[in-house]
Amino acid sequence: MSLTDLVNHATDKKRFQNIQDYINFCNSYLKFIETGLQARIVSQNENHYQFYQYKTDGYYNITRPINTSLMYEESVFETNSVHFLQSLEQLRDRQLPDDGLRQVLICTIYTMQQSIGAALDALPSGRSNQARKVNGDLFERLIRLIISDLNIDCVAGTAQVPIKDDNGEVLFHTSYQQDLLISKEDELKIIGSVKTSSKDRIDKIFVDKFLYNKLTSTDVPHIAIFLNDVQRKKTKKQNCYGINATFLPGHFKAYTIKLNPLDGVYYCDIRPNMITDPLLSQHIQTIDHFFYDDLWNLLSRDGQSLEEVEIEEGENEESEA
Repeated sequence: MSLTDLVNHATDKKRFQNIQDYINFCNSYLKFIETGLQARIVSQNENHYQFYQYKTDGYYNITRPINTSLMYEESVFETNSVHFLQSLEQLRDRQLPDDGLRQVLICTIYTMQQSIGAALDALPSGRSNQARKVNGDLFERLIRLIISDLNIDCVAGTAQVPIKDDNGEVLFHTSYQQDLLISKEDELKIIGSVKTSSKDRIDKIFVDKFLYNKLTSTDVPHIAIFLNDVQRKKTKKQNCYGINATFLPGHFKAYTIKLNPLDGVYYCDIRPNMITDPLLSQHIQTIDHFFYDDLWNLLSRDGQSLEEVEIEEGENEESEA
């Protein structure tokens, strides 16, 4: 595919209906960048990040930061995408894949999504908002597709939440829209947010959990899944770039301690302070932990009866990432 073909493909969300669609697009994009780039620019402050610069067909645009320790080359992706699907098959059969496949799961999800995001970075500057919107929507869809592939009921939609008085009588219903509504055996088990970055969104996720459980007098688990928390920054040197972290550790710690902790926060591209900081490391993990362990543990907990919560399926049209 040419870059124009790739961009046209990535902007059409109807082309991404199953996991194989994501794999096929990723293979095409990785093949293109082997010879189709103007340059690969190494980040000045964290050298394992690179930025792709396109040629005239991509307006010489420079992409988002790409973590080269997670982003597969075409030949590696072709092999490991098969291992990724095999690990999903094992999880579907309630078997735990080998620990050696944990990194394959992380890198495959990262590579598939960053291929879409980087392709969309080739859009002209006037369409950057569209690029963010489509990229965010497709990441949400990818995570839902993976969960659904495990034979778990998972949709995006609006929950009509009952508000009751002190005697348990329903006064009215209020709408509650979320990226992930995961249910099992007629119970809503998990509510989740899926974003490419926590930037400008972390406050809402904590408040959503607090308000939902306060209004419904329940303890439904709330989780958050993020792709990464880095963005491109210009350095003092001409035509040189570095990366900035967009994660706000102070906000995260404050909400965790003083409001309520989330029941799981997961990243593909986890930041170093999320591993070294004692409090952050208790609450933030790489995304393999969700699929290997936490998803099943949360599904085993008591949930909220679906007789009380009416779920209207429909993708969130307000996401932007």
